[in-house]
Amino acid sequence: MKFSGNLLILEKDGQKRQSLETIFSFLGLSCQSGEVQDCMSYFDTEEAVVDFCVLGDAGDVSFAELLSAHKDTAFLLCTDNSEDLTTYPNLLGRIGNDPNYDEIVSLLHYCQSFRTMRKFSNRSGQGAAALIKMLVGQGKAITNVRRLIEQVASTDASVLILGESGTGKEVVARAVHELSNRKKNPFVPVNCGAIPAELLESELFGHEKGAFTGAISAHVGRFEMAEGGTIFLDEIGDMPLQMQVKLLRVLQERQFERVGSNKPIKANVRVIAATHQNLEKMVENKTFRQDLFYRLNVFPIDTPPLRDRADDIPLLVQELVNRHSKEQNATVRFTQSAMLTLMSNKWPGNVRELSNLVERLLILHPNEVVDTQDLPVTYRGGKLEDDPYAERMALLDNFSVPMPGDSDLEDFNVEEADNKPIELPPLPVIDGENDMAQAFMPTLTPDGINLKDMVSNIEINMIKQALSQSNGVVAKASEILGLRRTTLVEKMKKYNIAASN
Repeated sequence: MKFSGNLLILEKDGQKRQSLETIFSFLGLSCQSGEVQDCMSYFDTEEAVVDFCVLGDAGDVSFAELLSAHKDTAFLLCTDNSEDLTTYPNLLGRIGNDPNYDEIVSLLHYCQSFRTMRKFSNRSGQGAAALIKMLVGQGKAITNVRRLIEQVASTDASVLILGESGTGKEVVARAVHELSNRKKNPFVPVNCGAIPAELLESELFGHEKGAFTGAISAHVGRFEMAEGGTIFLDEIGDMPLQMQVKLLRVLQERQFERVGSNKPIKANVRVIAATHQNLEKMVENKTFRQDLFYRLNVFPIDTPPLRDRADDIPLLVQELVNRHSKEQNATVRFTQSAMLTLMSNKWPGNVRELSNLVERLLILHPNEVVDTQDLPVTYRGGKLEDDPYAERMALLDNFSVPMPGDSDLEDFNVEEADNKPIELPPLPVIDGENDMAQAFMPTLTPDGINLKDMVSNIEINMIKQALSQSNGVVAKASEILGLRRTTLVEKMKKYNIAASN
């Protein structure tokens, strides 16, 4: 992964300085380093703009003054420092004593995203670094989302987040909350589609003891929980019409009553809603109230689908590897071919689907390099049919092995065959390895075949049969297949086959 920009390294230790310069130069940055006092002059040179700066042991240099004086420069800390630098938005992170590739790449991505944000707006406050880390990417689409969040966060306006499932609508909602004046108060998410209609009112507004059968005690609703903060109404399009009326009243009057009570409760709550549905069409079809739509749609934010963010996929993959590797205690690398393959996919499940794939690959290929053939077949242009036998049948379709009795099918009559047992032709007798090879020998059709997939499918089928015959004993299955045990284990890992299969 390559980056661009001018990097300045402030470090007294020549050996450490050289190591840092080697790392960052390899990643594509133009590095400047040397004696600290000489390097400080670069900040005052108009010809050499400092995009990024690594702060190491810089002697008497005040990091706080440097961060304050150069707000458009992204800084990374590479030393222990007694100064309190947490309030500076242009300090994007800390490089560890023994940095790895994943760590460096993520930090540089944060720095480049910060630089992009500063080009569009000079109002990036203390939440800028958090926003960059929550919404990864440098493309135009995600940059526009970050701009909109930054513009609306400091207000109390209602926000409607639109987008397909898996595009990160809740992440956007949390980002709005984290950059708002309400960030110290609760952020309460509610999935309107996951709560039964008859329970939704009680869940949102609470109920008093004895309000209905089973209400053995008073219950605090989500609006009360979110007092002073933000309530996030996910899948608002699934909210029943009768509840839409009550939500509209809360938005208009800023108060509500618990179920079973007529005592009004003030609601100092910001409402953020989200949906993957087309609310305008739902308004036309009378399944969503028009007045509620206008109340919610004060400030709409569209989350872009992943297929429109192909250039962000390498950065997203790297970020997801970093997040999941802490749980799996492993990491994974991708070849350029594998990454290009991922970038060419349609991603119907968007970022959530990509996250699940990365987690799966971390389990299948811990601390390994993933190439194109290691990706699941659906990410290599193949299709996963609903019929579990479809893949096997597709493999057999490529074989032109003549079956005895095929000519009899020409005279087969469906009506005459009713209620009569069908006598299948006998299977060919296979004797020895040579006959086995002949039985599996396909005839190449004019359209050709995918040899790699065909061989893989044969291997999968044979491994599963051998494991079944050996009752899951890998050592015995390897003898049946004429393989070393270690070779069979590697193939089982490659094809995600468990011994119990």
